[in-house]
Amino acid sequence: MATASAAVAVAATERASRGISPLLAAALALPGIVPAAVYAQAAPDQGIIELQYLNYRDWQPGKNRMKVEAPGLYALVPLSDTWVMEGSLIYDAVSGASPKFFNTLSGATIGEYRTGGNLKVTKYFGSYAISVDGAVSSETDFLSRAAGGQVQFFSDDRNRTLTFGIAGTNDRINSNNGIAVNEGRNTVDLLIGITQVLNKNAIVQSNLTYSTGHGYYSDPYKSLDTRPSTRQITAWLTRYNQYMPGPDATMKLAYRLLFDSFGTTSNMVEASWAQALPWGLTLTPLLRYYTQSAADFYKNPPWPKGYVEGENYTADTRLAAFGALTGGITVAKAFADGWSIALRADYYRQNTAWRLSGNGSPDLQTFSARWLQVDGNKTF
Repeated sequence: MATASAAVAVAATERASRGISPLLAAALALPGIVPAAVYAQAAPDQGIIELQYLNYRDWQPGKNRMKVEAPGLYALVPLSDTWVMEGSLIYDAVSGASPKFFNTLSGATIGEYRTGGNLKVTKYFGSYAISVDGAVSSETDFLSRAAGGQVQFFSDDRNRTLTFGIAGTNDRINSNNGIAVNEGRNTVDLLIGITQVLNKNAIVQSNLTYSTGHGYYSDPYKSLDTRPSTRQITAWLTRYNQYMPGPDATMKLAYRLLFDSFGTTSNMVEASWAQALPWGLTLTPLLRYYTQSAADFYKNPPWPKGYVEGENYTADTRLAAFGALTGGITVAKAFADGWSIALRADYYRQNTAWRLSGNGSPDLQTFSARWLQVDGNKTF
């Protein structure tokens, strides 16, 4: 089942500065956050339509910050025994203020929206499958277009799937303050992955991704922000699912290691437990820990300490060293005739003291967020 992306909770102006393509973001996604690649070894014989709604809020001490309302639609439609089409549409309405960098500097007010969609077509050939897809995301100051392809190879016993993917993204930035005028950024993403059935109750998946891009990576809405014109990201994500027949539950574990040429290294570990209950209910608590080191050109307060004309510089706290914890719970209910509904709540807390390595910013404001999500699903 696909679910709406928590990434829509990031403000449009902040998304533009990160420069990670939507296809790579999907490849790096955590379970239950964005639509994952379909690893079925034959064309599905059932269609899916899902309506999604996300409500997001974040805040810092004494200041409410961003809020996002994001309805979405996802559909998967078998066209024949060997052809499948799937796609999604989403609309984000973003309002609020950008982060407080330090105690003496508050962010600017933001009112923004984003519309986005993607379409994917897959053809199955028995022992392998080929997919092509495209995506577009439009904001008042940012336009992103992406296209890619994927090949999956299935073992004779259907217990192993090898996946190879490539995608290209073109971004155009036209900031509302006139600093970035028709700036461009191009990215190529590569993916190699394996999914292995270990036994009738256990499966493991491991993906290695590489992204290389060049163009405009600075944030035009942050004073003096100057970043490199190239960026490379390498990430390894592994998931393990173990079904427990006794309690009728599934343990889900995930680990992600990411290296960014900006100088940031991050680690993520996640654990969840999907517990089947009577009356078609499933309860899934989740706990995630994330830690990252700071970018090479990130400078601690007071702003603009460390700034040198002509050198890379940022006071963007997203590129500082910090740790973060996320706790969440999902309640899902299956009904007759292929209907189901899922309610999800997550709480996120970020603090520089929780990092495992790197120099944190001692005056960085604690950052908190929560999001509520509703998914209604129908198979046909």
